[in-house]
Amino acid sequence: MTNKERVYATLRHQQPDKIPYEVGFTQKAWAAMNAHFGDDDTWLKQIDNCFGGVMTIPGPKDQWLSDALWQDEFGVQWDRSIDRDIGNVCNLVLPDRNLDRLEFPDPTSPAKWEGFGERAAAAAETGLFVQFSIGFSLFERAWTLRGMENLFMDMVEAPEFVDELLDAICDYNVAIMRQAVKYPMDAIHFGDDWGSQRGLLMGRKLWERFLMPRLARQYAVGKEAGRFVTIHSCGKVQEVFPQLIEIGLDLFNPFQPEVMDVYEMKRQHGQRLSFWGGVSTQRLLPYGTPDEVRREVRRLIAEVGKDGGYVLSPAHAIPGDAKPENILAMIETVNDQ
Repeated sequence: MTNKERVYATLRHQQPDKIPYEVGFTQKAWAAMNAHFGDDDTWLKQIDNCFGGVMTIPGPKDQWLSDALWQDEFGVQWDRSIDRDIGNVCNLVLPDRNLDRLEFPDPTSPAKWEGFGERAAAAAETGLFVQFSIGFSLFERAWTLRGMENLFMDMVEAPEFVDELLDAICDYNVAIMRQAVKYPMDAIHFGDDWGSQRGLLMGRKLWERFLMPRLARQYAVGKEAGRFVTIHSCGKVQEVFPQLIEIGLDLFNPFQPEVMDVYEMKRQHGQRLSFWGGVSTQRLLPYGTPDEVRREVRRLIAEVGKDGGYVLSPAHAIPGDAKPENILAMIETVNDQ
């Protein structure tokens, strides 16, 4: 089977010949691997990731303002002096409960879609499972524009404003997706962190009030086009797995063992939802031993991977404190199926 065929089988809850996997790195982890094993990419060539991706070209606001300050296409500025991979929001695009200053990129701009068809076609030829990704897709887009504390207060004090803001974001995403699904791809992937280590940041009631209806609308675009729907949401969010299944989610990431029992989640929801992740990046990879990593990876393959429904992966892009020998043990074990 190709990696694409393995992912299709697993999302259909069928047993693939091998459990597909995906390994991603932060810049610090990448540097640590090169420092430990050498920078000739010998270790990198052992990785057989299952996913490919295709994205649009960012709008004209997307640019580096300085060596450590990046501005995205929505005008949000990110200080990357500490975290080089994502950074910290350091401006406020919407200081008031007013959308007059909100300027989205043009979702139909020819410049945004320049070369997209060619890139999508090339990705489809790789034998990988190709996803069209929308990062910071709803809640995260809202709080990066408005400020997280402000948005939480808005949810209580000015729910109509939050509705207006989220609808504007959703409208933009839907316009992008309707254009994207005209091209060859296998899934729409959404990035949108809702959780902390303790639970939903806004609580279940507000998640259902503000996010669930817009998520359903976004997922429907992919489902109606015959595409799978996948999401990334960090944190302890398993209390809304039934609602996510209801609105059409196929694959949930990052499946963090620090905040959920991944084996119990498979038992409870594995007939209707697939999972992507499961290898601890907070405990196992930084503090375990290679033998412990091998045992856990084998168990994940055997139990969570049984009857499909599983893409093995670290529970996030691997952080810089993960031991290189543990990372290699994970890669070698999943390859040895």
